[in-house]
Amino acid sequence: MYGTVNGFTYGWITPVVAYVMACLGAALGLRCTVRALVMERSRRAGWLALGAVSIGSGIWTMHFIAMMGFTVDQVEINYDKSITFLSLGVAIAVVGAGVFLVGFFGRGAPVLLAAGAITGVGVAAMHYLGMAGMKLEADLAYNTGTVYLSIGIAVAAATAALWAAVSVKGFAASIGASLIMGVAVTGMHYTGMAALRVHLHDSGIAGGLGGASPAAILAPVLIGPVVFLFLAGVVVALDPPGVQQTRYEPVREPAQGRRPR
Repeated sequence: MYGTVNGFTYGWITPVVAYVMACLGAALGLRCTVRALVMERSRRAGWLALGAVSIGSGIWTMHFIAMMGFTVDQVEINYDKSITFLSLGVAIAVVGAGVFLVGFFGRGAPVLLAAGAITGVGVAAMHYLGMAGMKLEADLAYNTGTVYLSIGIAVAAATAALWAAVSVKGFAASIGASLIMGVAVTGMHYTGMAALRVHLHDSGIAGGLGGASPAAILAPVLIGPVVFLFLAGVVVALDPPGVQQTRYEPVREPAQGRRPR
């Protein structure tokens, strides 16, 4: 027997808030990456790391805010916190791999495609690992074709985001890129959810595990990443505006036979 799946238990509230968090993480990450690319290499790693954590936290927060609106009518859902936080680590690590690749090895097509593939597959892995953290009296099954489609969307979104990070200039352009990335990342999530089928155990019908609602379980877990995104926004906002416009240039010696003025 299959359970009745509802991904919009609270209507459009959770999808909209999830989208906003994805855009916030993307915007902060793009601004950090832009600043990193105009700095000397010795200072680049810190901004790239901040950008990776911002994007990864935004994607992860988007996923679990969206999951607060996910229910199966016949059973209660709990979450394994260790797997949930492991999925956060995966999101940050794979985004970091992509960001550092383009940050230190150039912005050519081969690097962008490789970085986008690594990051996109990693983001999809974060999504399905987070789904594996659900505890309910049922077995989860996925439509293979829809899963591949969600991975393709994730790879395309990651590649576009990395391209924007190294190509888009200006605050307004970064905001526009982050809005597009938010659509792609949120679309990847709901495409992956559309692939899901929940096969109930006999013991899961009419009550199941019981316990707290997904919102009650996930809300405390989300506090840390949300606070981090806020603090990252403060750091980006307070960074002296001249810093990101400065490139490292070696001091040039005056030409022979000419005296400096």
